[in-house]
Amino acid sequence: MIKKLMLMGAISTCLFSSAQKFSFVPSVGYAWRVAETPSGLSKQEKDYIKGLKSGLHFDLSAYYHINKVGIGLKFSNYNASSNGMIAVNNSQRGTIYVPLSTTDNITFIGTSIMYSNYNDPTKHKLFFDGSLGIISYTTKTGNIKGTGSSLGLDAGFGYQYALSKNIFIGPKLSMTAGTLTKMKINGATVELGEAKEGLTRVSLSGVATFNF
Repeated sequence: MIKKLMLMGAISTCLFSSAQKFSFVPSVGYAWRVAETPSGLSKQEKDYIKGLKSGLHFDLSAYYHINKVGIGLKFSNYNASSNGMIAVNNSQRGTIYVPLSTTDNITFIGTSIMYSNYNDPTKHKLFFDGSLGIISYTTKTGNIKGTGSSLGLDAGFGYQYALSKNIFIGPKLSMTAGTLTKMKINGATVELGEAKEGLTRVSLSGVATFNF
């Protein structure tokens, strides 16, 4: 009886251990911010803002898996820039055009949960993940710098094909969401009121998983 219990315990331990794995999941792609462009802008201003509404997206996640559930951390980053000539009304010289260059950066870091079939005996892998954390925004135009942060959410869905037992690749669709109600402009806090800064974006990426 004792031998049977020991054997069952050993088998259970092996099965449980085989389901506990680490995975590292990097992805890179393109993202589009979904906040509406303010009304009443000139064509030059709209084009300028349009350049900041899409850019490079990448993220990195690490998970500890127990069966189909993974618990871990996620970091993501978005970068965009725009250059242009903006019309400015001058009381002495009339309308003049001023060259401007803006760089935007949005980061997210938080705890994450994944549900996947990584441990199933199939080459077709599916996963869903959701994260809760802090989303931060930095924008810089000339010598003017704005920063802000708030609660952020991230969720994604992906399909991957198993190239080997430990490496999967495929596409991923995700969304990162957050809104700023105040920012610091060159160190001074500014309440945004109705003109809140929407940081929500949708991204399409190529994702790889290294599963061990």
